[in-house]
Amino acid sequence: MGLLEFLRSLFSGGNIRCPSCGRLGARKGSDELIHCRNPICPNFDPRQRRGTLRQSGTTVPTQGDFWPEHLVSIRYRNAAGQDRNFSAERGSIVRKNNHLVARVAPTGERITLSRDRIQNLSEVEAAFPQRVASGQPWPSPRERQILGYHKKNSTTSPRYEQVRAKYPNW
Repeated sequence: MGLLEFLRSLFSGGNIRCPSCGRLGARKGSDELIHCRNPICPNFDPRQRRGTLRQSGTTVPTQGDFWPEHLVSIRYRNAAGQDRNFSAERGSIVRKNNHLVARVAPTGERITLSRDRIQNLSEVEAAFPQRVASGQPWPSPRERQILGYHKKNSTTSPRYEQVRAKYPNW
């Protein structure tokens, strides 16, 4: 890196235009390689972060480095009618009444999505971890209460061990 390029990167905050995708915000590393923030660019580097954005007294992450190992793609139409695509971690998806809560890329934040607005709901629900084996009946309300109580409190009892043996994935 020459002196002129160093000064230019110093005064521009290190932001340069990526030669592959043309997006502003790429950086030249000490290894003389271009590291871009665009996830679809061949020069993409997930370690590049944008920092944070201040909004009404709270700090909101604008980009992160969370990338799901077991990716589930969720197509969603929001209340304004806009189509959105989310990449979520399969193990983080939880059903809460008529909503799904999931950690999404790239920030790793948990978001809540209405099941009514998910366009590929059958695919998303098929990706859920199965709590009971196929053909096996679901636990009774009392058994679910026992499983939930001991899981929440990290305790055990003979009855819990008995029910846990019956439903090992619960």
